Amino acid sequence: MKPLLRLSDTISLHSRLLIPRLFLSSFSLSSPTAFQIPGHKEVRAPSLLSNQRFLCSCARMEEQFESFRQQLEESGGVRERIRAVAMEIESCIRFMHSSLLLVHHSLPSPEVLEKAKAQISTLRDLYQRLSEILRECPGQYYRYHGDWRSETQTVVSLLAFLHWLETGNLLMHTEVEDKLGLDASDFGLDIEDYLIGLCFMANELVSSLSLSLSLSLSLSLSLSLSLSFLHTHTQ
Repeated sequence: MKPLLRLSDTISLHSRLLIPRLFLSSFSLSSPTAFQIPGHKEVRAPSLLSNQRFLCSCARMEEQFESFRQQLEESGGVRERIRAVAMEIESCIRFMHSSLLLVHHSLPSPEVLEKAKAQISTLRDLYQRLSEILRECPGQYYRYHGDWRSETQTVVSLLAFLHWLETGNLLMHTEVEDKLGLDASDFGLDIEDYLIGLCFMANELVSSLSLSLSLSLSLSLSLSLSLSFLHTHTQ
């Protein structure tokens, strides 16, 4: 036998069924309608004006989300183009690094250095392509900077090491920009990338130090001075 409903439950059930019917029958297109059921708060039906405001608000939100979607798609397209160039830069880096590995086994020869230097012109063209992409997004250099940062730091490291092997001197920030064809006012070399690249280059210098100790006293002294200078100016 089913349990009997209490009087309070019956009233509540009838109220739930009655409110939607009253709402529909009392709905006005011109002005809100208020009605009240004993024991319940006043219920106010929405007017046509409030419905129009709601629809307008929804339309504005939809336009905003559509705008956000377009911006995300454009940003994603820019990142894909930048990453494609960054992958080509990484390919040049691997070639230069494999060429310079030979200097850890013997004194650097002109042939070894020229083989690595031949990649600089390719790097210059690739950074020119990066610059052209960033010109399409003025003022957003650091928004996309992370997409080529690590590759640039490695490039600075290799260029500085190559420069040191040729001259025995440290490669300056402006000299790196000249080698890569960068313009500080348009698409320059971030100073932090330059300094981190020099720190990476110190690892190469330390690797060369053990070889130079047995091969050349003057080369060892030059290495020591370069490492001391690097340590002093990157604190």
